[in-house]
Amino acid sequence: MDALHEKKQKLEQYLQELGSVAVAFSSGVDSTFLLKVAKDVLKDKVIAVTAKSCSFPKRELQEATAFCEKEGIRQVVIESEELAIDGFRQNPKNRCYICKKELFTKILDVAAANGIEYVAEGSNLDDNGDYRPGLIAVAELGVKSPLRQAGLTKEDIRQLSKELDLPTWDKPSFACLSSRFVYGETISEEKLRMVDQAEQLLLDLGFKQFRVRIHGNIARIEVLPQEFPRLVEEGVRDKVCSTLHELGFAYVTMDLQGYRTGSMNETLDSKEKQL
Repeated sequence: MDALHEKKQKLEQYLQELGSVAVAFSSGVDSTFLLKVAKDVLKDKVIAVTAKSCSFPKRELQEATAFCEKEGIRQVVIESEELAIDGFRQNPKNRCYICKKELFTKILDVAAANGIEYVAEGSNLDDNGDYRPGLIAVAELGVKSPLRQAGLTKEDIRQLSKELDLPTWDKPSFACLSSRFVYGETISEEKLRMVDQAEQLLLDLGFKQFRVRIHGNIARIEVLPQEFPRLVEEGVRDKVCSTLHELGFAYVTMDLQGYRTGSMNETLDSKEKQL
């Protein structure tokens, strides 16, 4: 057995030891793979819990529901309105901690109500290298991270997802829309809608991996460097600019560094990355 499939076997064994799990399911690459393997191993002793909120695009919720229906997995959809959490709207540097603490507390309650022993989330080994305050909440609440436990990277998960014929194997990475805001900028329903619709436009235009970051009234677009030429093609550029202006952005810019995860964390020093 090669190293990749040894990791998958380790994941399966770990899930078997847990016995029953409620998987925090967002329909992303990682949580879809985790949920599928958990279903294969634990059968009816797994449920999917998906949080519905203004920072979670409707298309993602629809994909999550469709996957559960196809795989015969029981799904529980909960309301998790981050903007109602004290301090969240102000977008502090530990925003993700505040959100995850509230979210996983609710998922733990769902698990308990359904006789499920553990809650599991889909962070992978690559997530250890970035500023992820949400993982502190995961540790505090005793939430399990099976993919990290098995040593699986994002690329590992994509390869194994392709073998399992999962529709997410080549799906672009996604993060909650609140991560598009520069720290300290107030998060509002209106601005979340602006970002969501701006990113939907890029998706409809065929861009593969991207982010629309919001800095006041400025949209900073990140696309893969190989897609730079297409973004500045006259017809595409005009469409993007006109649409984003209509959405409420005064200025539309392209980041010359291109798409990368966690670009909002680049202004933080090591001390600021501590709670």
